[in-house]
Amino acid sequence: MSSQVKPVRSGEHTITPHLVVNGAQKAIDFYREAFGAEVKGVHKTPDGKIMHAELRVGDSIIMLADEFPGMGSCSSPQTLGGTSVTLNLYQENVDELFKRAVGAGATVTMPLADMFWGDRYGQVTDPFGHSWALGQHIEEVSPEELERRSREAFSQMTKKAKAAKG
Repeated sequence: MSSQVKPVRSGEHTITPHLVVNGAQKAIDFYREAFGAEVKGVHKTPDGKIMHAELRVGDSIIMLADEFPGMGSCSSPQTLGGTSVTLNLYQENVDELFKRAVGAGATVTMPLADMFWGDRYGQVTDPFGHSWALGQHIEEVSPEELERRSREAFSQMTKKAKAAKG
C-alpha cells in the first residue's frame, strides 16, 4: 500500500451521510430534480436493486442504497416509521431550492422563513422519509445579538404554547 494514499478521498469530507431508501432509483431521480444532485456512480445487485450509489450535491457526497432487510441497519425511514436525522443543505437562493424540492415531491414540514440566527431556513421531508433542512445564511449575527434574539424567540414560543392550551 502506498504511503501517498489519503485517509479521506479527494473531494469528500470526513462525514458522509449514507441514506437507505425504499426505491433507490426513484430517490436518485428525486435528488437530481430537487437538489441538483450529480450521480457519481451506481452499483446494482444482480436483481437490479441499488447496493451503493454516490451523488454529489454542491460540494458534498451522499451515499445511498436500497433497503436490504435482514442486513443490520439497512431499513428506510418508511419501514422504521420515521427518521431521527435531519440533513442540512445550505445553498445560494434557498427560495428556489425549496420551491424545486416541493415541486419534485417533498412535503413541507416547516415553511421557509428568516430565522433569528441569521439564516433563511425551512424543512421538508422527501418522498422516501428523509428530513431535509434547507438554508441560506443571510446575516452575520454577533453572539450577544444571537443570545438576545434567542431569548425573545423562545419567549414567543412559550406564549404561543400557553395560548394554544387555552
